[in-house]
Amino acid sequence: MPSRADITYFGAGPAALPTDVLETAAQALLDYQGTGLGIAEHSHRSGLAANIIDEAKADLATYLDFSPEQYETLFMQGGGTGEFAAVMYNLVGAWVSRQHAAVQKELGEGAADEAQVLAALRQRVESGLKVDYIVTGSWSLKAYQEAQRLLGPEYVNLVCDARTVNDGKFGKIPDESTWKLSKDAAYVYFCDNETVDGVEFPNFPKILEPKEDGTGPIVVADMSSNILSRRIPVNNYSLLFFGAQKNLGCTGIAVAILKKTFLPPTISQPCPALLRKLALPIPPIVLQYEIIAKNNSLYNTLSIFDVYIAGQVLKKLLATFPNGVDGQQAVAEKKAELIYAALEAHPETYKIVPDKSARSKMNICFRVIKGGNVDEAEKAFLKESTALNLTGLKGHRSVGGIRASNYNSIPLEGAEKLAKFIDEFAKA
Repeated sequence: MPSRADITYFGAGPAALPTDVLETAAQALLDYQGTGLGIAEHSHRSGLAANIIDEAKADLATYLDFSPEQYETLFMQGGGTGEFAAVMYNLVGAWVSRQHAAVQKELGEGAADEAQVLAALRQRVESGLKVDYIVTGSWSLKAYQEAQRLLGPEYVNLVCDARTVNDGKFGKIPDESTWKLSKDAAYVYFCDNETVDGVEFPNFPKILEPKEDGTGPIVVADMSSNILSRRIPVNNYSLLFFGAQKNLGCTGIAVAILKKTFLPPTISQPCPALLRKLALPIPPIVLQYEIIAKNNSLYNTLSIFDVYIAGQVLKKLLATFPNGVDGQQAVAEKKAELIYAALEAHPETYKIVPDKSARSKMNICFRVIKGGNVDEAEKAFLKESTALNLTGLKGHRSVGGIRASNYNSIPLEGAEKLAKFIDEFAKA
C-alpha cells in the first residue's frame, strides 16, 4: 500500500491537508497545550477556544489583506449550502430595514401610524425587492434555486444563464454587456469558481465595481473552491463566503466575511413580526449574521477543532509566503499553466471542457477522447494515473470526465507529475 507521502490527491473536496498540520492536530486531539484534555474536549466557551477563533480571524485578514475594522469574520455551520440561505435571509433583511427607515423618514417620524408605514413598506417590497443571480455553473444554479424556493421566484432575478451562450452547457461566462441587472437589488450574487464545471471568473466583474464615490451594487460571492489561492479585492464585496474543506481546512465550518455596515449599530435585522406581515421568510437564528457576530461565532456549540485546523493552515501559509496570498497565487498559476499546457499539447487525446476565457486554475476539467471511445479512454486514464498514485481525478458525478483539483495542498511537484503523466498517456 502507498504511504501518505506517495499520494498526490487531486480530489475536489474534502481536499488534502498539509501533513505537518495534521500531525500537530493529532497531538492537540490528545492533549492541547499541556492541559491534559484534547482540543475537541475543551468548552467552546473557554478562553482557549476564544483565542483559537481570534487568532484564525486575525491571520485570515492578514493573509487576504483586508481590514478587520471594516469586515467581520464569522465561523458558520451548515457549509456552503447553508450560506445559500443565510445570504438571502440576511441581505433581504438588511434591505427591508433600509426601506423601513426610508418609509418612516418619508412619512415623518412619529407622524404616520403603523398601518400607513406597513402599507408603504409592503408596496416597496412588491415593486422593488429583487435579488440578482449570475448563473455560471452548478453551484450558482443551486444558490439561485434556493433563493427562489425560500423567497419566491417573483423576487429572484436571473442576471444571466451561462448555458445560453455555450450550447446548453456551462463552460463560459456571458459578456457583461448582456447581463440584466436589477435596479438597486438587495444583492448581486455570483460563484467566483465553479468546482463542478471548471469555470472561474478571471477578474472581478467590471460592471459590479464600486463607483468613485463608493456607491455601487451589494456584491456577494461564493469562493469555496478558490479562496486563499489568489488576491481578491475584498473591498468590492459586501459579503463573501466559503466552505473550509478546499483550501482552508476540513469539513465542518464555513466562513463568512461580512462588511460591518450590515451589522449593528449601522443596521439591524427586522423583527420577525414585521417580516410575517410582509409575507417574507424569517431566518433560523443560527443563520443570522448579527447574532453570530455578537457572540464571536459562539452562539451555539462550534467545532473548535475545525477552526483550529483552519488556523494552523493559515499559520503555515503565512510562514511559507511572507507576502501573503500573492505568493500562493504565483504557485497556483504556475501549477495550472503546467497542467493546461500538457493538455493543449495533445488535442487529439484531450478536450478541455470550459472555454479558455473562463478556465479555472483550481478545478481543471477535461475529457479523454483518445481512440474515439471516451468512456474506455477515461477508465484507462484513471486506472493508470491511480497506479502512479495520482488519485481523486474522477469528474463530478453530474458531468463525468476528469477533474484535477489544483488546490493549495497540491505541491508544484505534484502538478509536474500529473503533467508528465498527461503527456505520456497521450503518446502511449
